[in-house]
Amino acid sequence: MHVAAIQMVSSPEVPANLAEAESLIATAVSRGAELVLLPEYFCQMGGGDRDKLLISEPESNGPIQRWLAAQATRHSIWLVGGSMPLRRPDDPEHVTNSTLVFDPQGRQVARYDKIHLFRFRDGERHYDESTTQCAGNHPVTFEACSRAGITLRVGLSICYDLRFPELYRQLCSPPCDLLLVPAAFTDTTGEAHWELLLRARAVENQCHVLASGQGGLHANGRRTWGHSMLINPWGRVLDMLPEGPGVAGGVLDLDEQRSVRTRLPALEHRRL
Repeated sequence: MHVAAIQMVSSPEVPANLAEAESLIATAVSRGAELVLLPEYFCQMGGGDRDKLLISEPESNGPIQRWLAAQATRHSIWLVGGSMPLRRPDDPEHVTNSTLVFDPQGRQVARYDKIHLFRFRDGERHYDESTTQCAGNHPVTFEACSRAGITLRVGLSICYDLRFPELYRQLCSPPCDLLLVPAAFTDTTGEAHWELLLRARAVENQCHVLASGQGGLHANGRRTWGHSMLINPWGRVLDMLPEGPGVAGGVLDLDEQRSVRTRLPALEHRRL
């Protein structure tokens, strides 16, 4: 299966972000992509935490979700909607940061709510997602069928989840073929840890990792790291886009994945 990660520098304006994402999805499809991953908050990088509340939607009802379904149908692809804010009926002051997955017929087949909420302070910058977000509580996988008829097990995660390997161990029981990581890593933490953590998740779980990032200077003054990439089960970076809008991706080599797991059967040697 050919997969693609969309990299963006999203603004506070939802229509402009969707228009850019639409163009980038078309580019990915023109290169052969069957599964396309958008970055975290592809639909908006707002000026403040409460902006998420203003654009949030109830699940299965809203213009952003209709747009995702339409894009999946139009291109007959598996479209993974990075993340977007979904309302909580019992809590109007908080949303979930949620990944929605649509199949080639435009049907929503999976939802993952970000489990680990980011908090960071270094004297100059301060982030605390818990002020407007509620954490999810369970790992989510789904099955995607390629046009060649091969079924892949795919695990979902979002951004800060990347620092918690126990989540990926749960996702990979049984093993996944592909782990997805849409993100908006800060420039500071991204430069230090982004590629290191992504490659570690690929190596320890012996599977492909596809990561799509926000990558550049946003209207709100925040700079995100980008470096969207595809990594193989041996930990090798197959493709990477450093900064700015664009597409990174490639073909998943399941024969090589089987070879890695046969030559070094680490998944069979686990004792904990």
